[in-house]
Amino acid sequence: MIRLIIPALILIAVSCHSTGTDEDRRVAARAGDRILYVDQVPSGLVSQGMSKEDSTSAVQSYIRQWARKELLALRAEENLTPEYKAEVNRQLNEMRNNLLIYQYQHQMIIQKMDTTVTDSELQNYYVSNLSTFTLTSNLVRVLFIKAPQGMPELERIRKLYRSQDAADMQELEDICTRFGLRFDDYNDEWIPFTQLLMEVPFESADQEQWLARNSAVELKDDRFFYFIVIREYRLRNSVAPFEYIRGQVRTIILNNRRNDFLQKLEDGIYNEAVSNNTLKIF
Repeated sequence: MIRLIIPALILIAVSCHSTGTDEDRRVAARAGDRILYVDQVPSGLVSQGMSKEDSTSAVQSYIRQWARKELLALRAEENLTPEYKAEVNRQLNEMRNNLLIYQYQHQMIIQKMDTTVTDSELQNYYVSNLSTFTLTSNLVRVLFIKAPQGMPELERIRKLYRSQDAADMQELEDICTRFGLRFDDYNDEWIPFTQLLMEVPFESADQEQWLARNSAVELKDDRFFYFIVIREYRLRNSVAPFEYIRGQVRTIILNNRRNDFLQKLEDGIYNEAVSNNTLKIF
């Protein structure tokens, strides 16, 4: 038996979401001995700008969905065999224990685990595990400039972009800033070569061969010139540069540290239970 109670006051209560004792709370629906209170109906169902009809319809839809689910659960509870009920209780108990354990472990990690990873730890782990850090794509450190055809200072850009002089690089950056040009200097950052290729009118069937043969390249299409300087590259199947996987190394170290921390936490609780006779195995 189900009773749905959906007066206009529910819309107000949903917006306010006031709570109190069960005796004071407004009932939205009752399915058997199961009750849905108005303050349990999500307030997000009703938003500003919705008409009264739409608001009422949204609330009614939610309540009816709740009712269908609860009625089905009631019917299942009435008709399941004792064996199936026992299995449900076992799974519920296991889920509860898993949730409690997860939250407790999470709390202990936040409170007690050291999350500081020094540069020496990162370097040592990287050097000790080089074979595990193999690249699956080509990487580059590159200077990339995109300039519209016919712009002033184009010839000056052509002269400067190949330079390795700091003053020339500063002048080049100033020109690009002044004219609002695309200027990406990945001198201290490794990026996938495919990321660069997506920016330029160029395709290479053999990326490795192209990288080996080119260091400074000028390309163009109908509207733009593209100036590229390959400052350094690393090929796929070689060892990944430390700078590129620094974050990955830190994550690995913290994961290993987390696993060790949780194992020691579990061992400590177990040994404590054995020593104070909380645990007895027969």
